[in-house]
Amino acid sequence: MSGKTRARPSGLSEAEAKARLEKDGANELPRPERRSSLRIVVEVLREPMLLLLLGGGLIYLVLGDLKEALILLAFGAMSIVITVVQETRTERVLDALRDLTSPRALVVRDGARRRIPGREVVRGDLLVLGEGDRVPADAALVEAHDLQLDESLLTGESVPVRKQAADMIAAVDHRPGGEDQPFVYSGSLVVRGEGLALVEATGPRSEIGKIGLSLRGLQAEPPRLQQQTARLVRLCFLGGAVVSMAAVALYGVLRGDWLQALLAGIAIGMSMLPEEFGVVLTVFMAMGAWRISQARVLTRRAAAIEVLGSATVLCTDKTGTLTQNRMSVAELRLPDGARMRPAAGEDRAGPEFAELVRCGALASSPEPFDPMEKALHQFAHDAFQDGDAMDGERTLVRTYGLRPELLAMTQVWWTAGRADLVACAKGAPEAVARLCRLNDAGQESVRDAASAMAKDGLRVLGVAVAVCDDASLPQSQQAFAFRFVGLVGLADPLRPHVPEAVRECRAAGIRVVMITGDYPATAVAIANQAGLDVQDVMTGDQVRLADDPELARRVRHVSVFARVLPEQKLRIVQAMKANGEIVAMTGDGVNDAPSLKAAHIGIAMGGRGTDVAREASSIVLLDDDFGSIVSAIRLGRRIYDNLRKAMAFIFAVHVPIAGLALLPLVFGLPLIFSPVHIAFLELIIDPVCSLVFEAERDERDAMTRPPRRADAELFSWALVGWSVLQGALAFALTATIFVGALRSGLASDEARALAFVTLVVCFVALVLVNRSFSASFASAFFRPNPALAWIFAAVAAVLAAALLWPPASSLFRFGPLHADDLLITLGAGLLLLTLLELLKPLWARRLRF
Repeated sequence: MSGKTRARPSGLSEAEAKARLEKDGANELPRPERRSSLRIVVEVLREPMLLLLLGGGLIYLVLGDLKEALILLAFGAMSIVITVVQETRTERVLDALRDLTSPRALVVRDGARRRIPGREVVRGDLLVLGEGDRVPADAALVEAHDLQLDESLLTGESVPVRKQAADMIAAVDHRPGGEDQPFVYSGSLVVRGEGLALVEATGPRSEIGKIGLSLRGLQAEPPRLQQQTARLVRLCFLGGAVVSMAAVALYGVLRGDWLQALLAGIAIGMSMLPEEFGVVLTVFMAMGAWRISQARVLTRRAAAIEVLGSATVLCTDKTGTLTQNRMSVAELRLPDGARMRPAAGEDRAGPEFAELVRCGALASSPEPFDPMEKALHQFAHDAFQDGDAMDGERTLVRTYGLRPELLAMTQVWWTAGRADLVACAKGAPEAVARLCRLNDAGQESVRDAASAMAKDGLRVLGVAVAVCDDASLPQSQQAFAFRFVGLVGLADPLRPHVPEAVRECRAAGIRVVMITGDYPATAVAIANQAGLDVQDVMTGDQVRLADDPELARRVRHVSVFARVLPEQKLRIVQAMKANGEIVAMTGDGVNDAPSLKAAHIGIAMGGRGTDVAREASSIVLLDDDFGSIVSAIRLGRRIYDNLRKAMAFIFAVHVPIAGLALLPLVFGLPLIFSPVHIAFLELIIDPVCSLVFEAERDERDAMTRPPRRADAELFSWALVGWSVLQGALAFALTATIFVGALRSGLASDEARALAFVTLVVCFVALVLVNRSFSASFASAFFRPNPALAWIFAAVAAVLAAALLWPPASSLFRFGPLHADDLLITLGAGLLLLTLLELLKPLWARRLRF
């Protein structure tokens, strides 16, 4: 926009506003597309295991076996319902940008002020802004009276910025941040003063809307474990399909019963398809999200849990993440050089600092909204024990506000019982020094002291006091005979648990990097307090000028990025990812949202964080405690470890299941498994994996080993080899017992029951073996796990029902077993456990991460 900007006092008419609303659309972002429930059902029906279940059920219907048909179809229906519910819950998408603008906006229309919904604000509307208002759209100021706005949601800087109106507003590229701009931005908060502003951009055309649109163009990191699992299941499906077709042909040719051959083929296909991988992965992610929530961390995308333990770089914002996003008094300094630091343990101001503390509070608004003025009031309240120094009967007589030509403000007070008035001023140190008419040496001393405080990352204010009578209040605050009282340094304090959390991250091999919109000196000061390894500092301008290869090289060593814009944060994250880093990004502002979504793990602050940051992230810290990140990483490593244990178990148990399904066909023996037996075994495998392995506690070295490699496969050759070895031993023992039973004269139903029970007991042994990759033999039994005893008791009860309850034993075609038969099965399980525990040390190192 160029030329003279004048807003009509009457604002838009209702007709004009309605026309512009229809033309430009509502002051919000369009909703992203959702998947329908029907589409999810269609995707679920493509799963191979579900097709096998439904196919088996239909064949049983053709054979007239209604009972087995209904059982298999019921299993299939349960799988559909569970999956659809799970997928529907994960379809929550980004729409919080609708709520970031003020829910109600005060505008001038047809010459009258009207309160309207924020989504109905249109280009050309005249906004009325006051303290506490959330700006509903980007606008140019036409009037401003002592106006200050908090733009930290857009810039990351916690200190409010001054605004002033301008008659001539040039068509230049303007951005949030910086003092004395004539522009206000959607999502920012008015903390002081009032003004009128002409709306220039709404919805997706505003600065906050542009960030929202960039989020829609970013693709979140795909869940790698789901990709690996799906790939393995596809390979197993192809292999199982070949074996199944061969088995059908073999059975049909040798035995002449093609329908039974088809059922045998389906059973073999089901036995070779480790469909539990997908189920267990889903359950582990859901249970992991619940466990992490106990540490006050909300998991929005369960897939992020899988990469929590592999993070190599943690990029953190400063304001509201490392710091508390609230100002507090950090240092007092008198003209004679005496100083006091409350953060160093000096909780109370000495008597020599009393006047400085009192005048700082009196120079502020009585009911402040500005965070610095709140800090001055709070410090004064805490500093005086009896409270009389601050709580006397006073009346505010007059206020002299900040002006661009004089960055200071003055409050004039009348005190009961006194004839004169007290004027207290605060502002930029150099401005207050001029008000006090200090000589050159005095002004130089103030500048040096303020510079020394600013190097520590403090926001410095000068404070002065004057006395006058009520009959001669001047027109300007420059006319008071001010006396310089001292300097007050304010800081956004570090969160108390941050240094400890940073130390734990570094011990776990995670590099912590600060990315902030604040000044380098402030950023370095906070970084040093937090314990970051500050090797190098890079500014936003340097990021902008660097090409992608140079930026990728620099980010390997830089620990602090300062004065960084939102799109530069995104470039930094992408450069780290290009280096092969697994990037976790924390933040709380709208300016953090693109980088939160682009990172492998986006971590938003839940308390002070914006809805946009939370919705763009995969993890939300509900208590805004940076230390919770460490708890989440520890749990992430535990979940991944336990997931590998569960996967090793699943892979192992499918070896004997497939072997026992093929054995009768190859050697002309009675069939051991039908589809019902396979489905029953899945009912054992799934809960065992989901509950027992998920509940295992973390390994001893969980937070002292380095992060796993970014390209590490969940199914390493060592893990596959270990699983195949376990399964082969279980198959050998079970097959030996089955063949031996048949040769000893046992009926086929009894031999089938004996083999089935032996296999289940071997499952129990495999559970004990896989509980830990490094624990001792004794810990297989005594390592605490509250779910273990309950699961084993449930398995024993279900198995007893299958053997002893006539309808169940008839369905499974089981014959009766005796005590000596059960001893054989228990002996097989104990032998398997002993052999594998003796072999485990040979594989332990290969199985580490």
